[in-house]
Amino acid sequence: MTTTDVTPTQLPPTVRAFLEAHAARDVDAAARTFAPTAVVQDQGQTFRGTAELLDFLRHQGGEFTYTTELLGGRRIDETHWVAVNRLEGDFPGGVADLDYRFTLAEGLITELVIGG
Repeated sequence: MTTTDVTPTQLPPTVRAFLEAHAARDVDAAARTFAPTAVVQDQGQTFRGTAELLDFLRHQGGEFTYTTELLGGRRIDETHWVAVNRLEGDFPGGVADLDYRFTLAEGLITELVIGG
């Protein structure tokens, strides 16, 4: 398997739409990028299906104030992509570079794993 570095504009439209909506805290727009049976893993928690994803989008990280900068990405294959985000804010450590690992099917996110 060959991984290819890509610029943020080369990430798939669904990935870019999610990242923009999530950074803007636009829950409805972010939710529209997910398949109904999608799974998100973040900070040791797993969120499955529409109701849990909405909870994740509304509340995860909400106790902190932070900014997000999309640094770049990688193409793993047609359905697997990685976006690299830098978060800066009032959370412990103050700065974190996180990989957002996406699995796509039929133009929607079926899985998102967020981690360092």
